[in-house]
Amino acid sequence: MMSTPRPEEPLRHRGRTWAIIWPFLAIVVILTVMAYASMDVLAAARAFVTGESVWSKAQKEAVYHLLRYSQTHSDLDFENFRHAVEVTRSDRRARAEMEKDRPDFEIVRAGLLGGQVDAADVRPVYTVYRSFRHVSFIERIAAIWEEGDRHIDALDRAGEVLHREIQQQGLKPVAPSMALERIYGIDAELTPLEHHFSETMGDMAREVELLLILATLVIAAALVPIGILLSRRMVDKGIAFEQALRTSEERFELAANGSNNGIWDWSAGHEDIYISPRLQDLLGFTEHDLSVNLAWIRDHLHPDDLETTRMAIQTQSLTGQPFEAEFRLAVRSGEYRWFSIGGQAILDSAGRPKRVVGSMSDTTEYRVASDQLLAEKERLRVTLESIGDAVITTDTEGRVQYLNPAAEALTGWTEDEAREHPLGQVCMVVDESSGLPMLRDIDAALRNNRLGTTERNTVLEPRRGIPIDVSGVIAAIHDEQMQVRGLVVALHDVSQERRHHEELSQRASHDALTGLINRGEFDARLARALETAREEGRDHAVLYLDLDQFKVVNDTCGHAAGDILIKQVSQILSDRLRIGMGDTLARLGGDEFGVLLENRSADEALELANDLCATMNVSRFAWLGRPFTLGVSIGLVNVQETALTVSDVLSKADETCYLAKDKGRNRVQVYHPDDHELRVRRSEMEWIPRIRAALEVDGLCLYAQEILPLGTDGGSGQHVEVLVRMIDADGMIILPMAFIPSAERFGLMIDVDMWVVREAFATIAARRAAFGPDCIALCAINLSGKSVGEAHFSEFVTEQFVRHDVPFDCICFELTESAAINNLEGARRFMAQMQAVGCKFALDDFGVGFSSLSQLRRLPVDYLKIDGGFVKDMLRDPTACSMVKSINEIGHVMGKKTIAEFAEDGAIVAELRRMGVDFAQGDGVGQPIPFDRPGATPGERRRIPLALPG
Repeated sequence: MMSTPRPEEPLRHRGRTWAIIWPFLAIVVILTVMAYASMDVLAAARAFVTGESVWSKAQKEAVYHLLRYSQTHSDLDFENFRHAVEVTRSDRRARAEMEKDRPDFEIVRAGLLGGQVDAADVRPVYTVYRSFRHVSFIERIAAIWEEGDRHIDALDRAGEVLHREIQQQGLKPVAPSMALERIYGIDAELTPLEHHFSETMGDMAREVELLLILATLVIAAALVPIGILLSRRMVDKGIAFEQALRTSEERFELAANGSNNGIWDWSAGHEDIYISPRLQDLLGFTEHDLSVNLAWIRDHLHPDDLETTRMAIQTQSLTGQPFEAEFRLAVRSGEYRWFSIGGQAILDSAGRPKRVVGSMSDTTEYRVASDQLLAEKERLRVTLESIGDAVITTDTEGRVQYLNPAAEALTGWTEDEAREHPLGQVCMVVDESSGLPMLRDIDAALRNNRLGTTERNTVLEPRRGIPIDVSGVIAAIHDEQMQVRGLVVALHDVSQERRHHEELSQRASHDALTGLINRGEFDARLARALETAREEGRDHAVLYLDLDQFKVVNDTCGHAAGDILIKQVSQILSDRLRIGMGDTLARLGGDEFGVLLENRSADEALELANDLCATMNVSRFAWLGRPFTLGVSIGLVNVQETALTVSDVLSKADETCYLAKDKGRNRVQVYHPDDHELRVRRSEMEWIPRIRAALEVDGLCLYAQEILPLGTDGGSGQHVEVLVRMIDADGMIILPMAFIPSAERFGLMIDVDMWVVREAFATIAARRAAFGPDCIALCAINLSGKSVGEAHFSEFVTEQFVRHDVPFDCICFELTESAAINNLEGARRFMAQMQAVGCKFALDDFGVGFSSLSQLRRLPVDYLKIDGGFVKDMLRDPTACSMVKSINEIGHVMGKKTIAEFAEDGAIVAELRRMGVDFAQGDGVGQPIPFDRPGATPGERRRIPLALPG
């Protein structure tokens, strides 16, 4: 007669329960995650900034101890160098481990602790780095970090080389070595890299701070309507619960009066129990389906309720007192439902129960609703007490009704103390700039529903203690008729965030070494000054200062001395200026400073510039007993009512400053729009973008000119010299004398040399693959003195040898005599490195600077190239002929082969052969032709293949 149970009913109840629980859980989880994420990100940002400072300090200490070691030969100095380097190595081990797919946290922790990262910041650094590794700013930080580690490796190798040199030479003085030169170069390369890291950290901190503030405000704003919604839901369910109670009471009365409530009747001594039709409906049966007796009741009563129900009914029935009980009873579907029973026994004359009558109602929905309401209230209480933000609620009069623990801690009021007090008294939020209370018009705000978000510059004045920076949200609580019934205030403590923001802003706008403002802040102030010049007609001036002796100090004494010099100069300049009274001093980078003089006439600006120049000229700097005379070149630009931009002013000041350097340094040069010297310099500078564009879009090409052996031992294969040319927009070839001087003057020559080496090696490799390994016996490549003086250039050349599989003995590098002599140490170092692997060297244009003949023994070249000015006149000028003959004899005496340039015809070639010159080069031998890879298309600018031997 009874159907099988329906399992969907418990699932439906669990679904309802989950529908109530999940919003609270989501809020708790989101706020918890946000709080932890915020702290982790801020801690990580702080750790990165601190770590970079420690890393930079360790690097500087490493260089300092290594330089001391080069002078003292003390093992303690070298151990101090190793100890300083170990700090950076430890950081690298941590980063390398974090880059793995499955990093070992203990290795990361040990690495970061070794890098002097605070133990509390280790996990935040690990979490942020792993979580945001592929976000743009972390990728930039990682790239800079990795680049810095490569330089540290190079520094370590240079230190070991220096250590071996000193160990080998004992206590003898150690001459300047390649290792020391390398150390200076590495230190020079690391300084801008460290600045770049700090700037990147400033960018990252600002982006992270903005994201955290926005996320906090969004979550706080979302919490208020959710709380309102949940509160309204609880009120609705409470009303439903009260209605259910009233209905239940009505049913009880109806049951007592024969109403629709379930009625039951049991007579003592009988097994059967009468149940009314309504009760049968409650149990899921009809009058024909079920005959209820005591046995059926015992079988379907929930086991946990059997004894308690029996005792409740039996105890009260014996006394004739009314009784009530609640139990679970299995209905026809098999589901246990809650029933409430009430009744009273009718006693016989002997005081024994003879009949028990009562009513019974189904209370399952009531129990579920009651449990859900209690659960919602508990979860709301736990949620509000667990969040980190302060939450305060009021009634319609603005009197406080509730404070969560965070609000108690923030305001200094307990919930009991604050209840019924005005919100403005408990929560004293004031505008930081004006000091006016933000909640002074709370009554009007409640009436007009003008509520919103507090600003960042608001502070909370707690009951006890110092004011606290806060931000937050104020929202009204509405009833079903959208009438305001109170409000909710959510406050977030932003004190720590604000301190971090101020620290990062300071670092982002000021130079770390001197404390002066940096280039970005200087540009901003100059922009404001230009605006006042345009709108108000004010006169300003800009000075661009470049130290004249900084490189000497840096190269001879090291970067530690250079840093101290920069600090000393910044103090000297500050003392001569009215800082904060219209004068602004900034460090623009390296040894360059900028001065903005506001509301100064041209005469006043020139007088001050001359004063600064004179002050620097009489200043002295000493390092380890070595005195240095200081000097400064100054470019002055007067800014009056004009349409100049910031970049225009700084560009003109920079040009003028370098013109002052060209004129002899330690002077002031005033900018004039019609200055002829500036126009000449600007004309030279116009080549710079063209050269850079040519390097970027393959606008350079190579030509080759044959070098003819004049004797019988020329060997097999062709001997050529590659020559660089530029191609203009119309396809015309531009000779090197047009653009090479500008490239050398403005520091682009090393880029040109690297392009030539890379392209020449690729072409040689292609030709050897197409025509055989003997097609070119020797290829000469010209290099500038700037290139051979760069420590990393030899590494680049070696890499090209390996990449293109070009034999070392197939390459001959040419240096001009003046470049080699002017950069003698750099040239000797590069030549020693390349000759050690088999390369050859030629000294170009030899004879022009004959006073340098004594230096020739110090340059291990294989070829002397006789200057073409002598060669082309040798048949008509006896002096020129004697010079060619003398240089040839000097070269042969020193074991070097000679090459005569500008051999323009057969007669000159014949005379050179008669003199015994080894090689000739010029139009009489062969004109320069394109040096192309085999199979190149015309669109690749490769037109005429170089002839093969034979």
